[in-house]
Amino acid sequence: MRKLPLTHLRNIVLAIGICYFFFPVSSYALDPDEILVIANSRMAGSEDLARYYMKKRKISSNRLLSVSVSTNEVISREEYQDAVLIPVRNAVKAIQKTGKVHCLVLFYGMPLKILPPVPAQDRPQSEKSTENQRAALDSEIALVLVDSYPLEGWLENPYFLGFQGRKTLLRKDDVLMVSRLDGPDEKTVYRIINDTLAAEKAGLQGKGYFNARWPLSKEKQLSGYDLYDAAIHHASELVQARMPTVLSEKLFGPGECDHAALYCGWYSLGHYIDSFTWSLGAIGYHIASDECETLKDTSSQVWCLKMLEKGVVATIGPVYEPYVQGFPLPDIFFGTLVKGYLSLGECYLISLPYLSWQMVLIGDPLYQPFKPLSPK
Repeated sequence: MRKLPLTHLRNIVLAIGICYFFFPVSSYALDPDEILVIANSRMAGSEDLARYYMKKRKISSNRLLSVSVSTNEVISREEYQDAVLIPVRNAVKAIQKTGKVHCLVLFYGMPLKILPPVPAQDRPQSEKSTENQRAALDSEIALVLVDSYPLEGWLENPYFLGFQGRKTLLRKDDVLMVSRLDGPDEKTVYRIINDTLAAEKAGLQGKGYFNARWPLSKEKQLSGYDLYDAAIHHASELVQARMPTVLSEKLFGPGECDHAALYCGWYSLGHYIDSFTWSLGAIGYHIASDECETLKDTSSQVWCLKMLEKGVVATIGPVYEPYVQGFPLPDIFFGTLVKGYLSLGECYLISLPYLSWQMVLIGDPLYQPFKPLSPK
């Protein structure tokens, strides 16, 4: 995994009061009536799973949009625009005449990746599409309300805490939260839905496991790998408010992590290590390239797929090379999650630096595994 010389301050404020800045004062967490559910009519089971989820979460039946798109994990930019972008944009705009859409939930059978546009034959080779114009469908559809934006590279997420106070090309009103309920088969997706609801009711129990690679840096300003390693250290400290944590500066070995409720670590590229006995409702992600390149090829050892097979209900990963800065900051994501005021989808949104890029959140965006911490 490569890195770019982007620099952030490591210590970003995670006070409970930050929630007021991003979300309505009357209700911190995402509401079911703010969701649009998207299924693929060509994929057996997709619409049934969507309806099951909507019933469990009490989402109105008129918030289901079925699109007709390839069941392949990779689609062309042209098919994305015609079969996904336009129908979703029309549906969101129609709903917003009388209601709200703050979140899109993509279901089993929706494509995962978008290829670069096909270049015009008369364009010079130097101007033809590059690999930096390919993206995760989820990251692209977050900008469904934006008519035009550059496809080359990434765009700064205006909700990311690290970008507050500076001007970004996108406005908050331009961005929708996006998550997907997906996996290798229908059974896995039903389990994710049911386990999420059960864990939400009982409260997430277990331990937090964090795998850094080096001792905590004492530098005030960090970038690249150093920033993310320090963020893993910091996340471990923040999670201690909720559960016991284990921090290791080496990869966890097979069978070492019992009752794993939360996890973040790196760097075992494309090779899941069976270290974990996952608690009901577990959440975690592994920082390495291409760890969400497939959710269907069960011969693959990428972390997102294997973690879903093994029992987590939510994970995060890139479909292509994201650079390390493409990942959510672990201390923001886990630090906000354990405070209990924001949903899974909201924690992801404010911890994610870039859109129109490579990252995917798999899990129920409404999931709140912890009750709010009382202010001290």
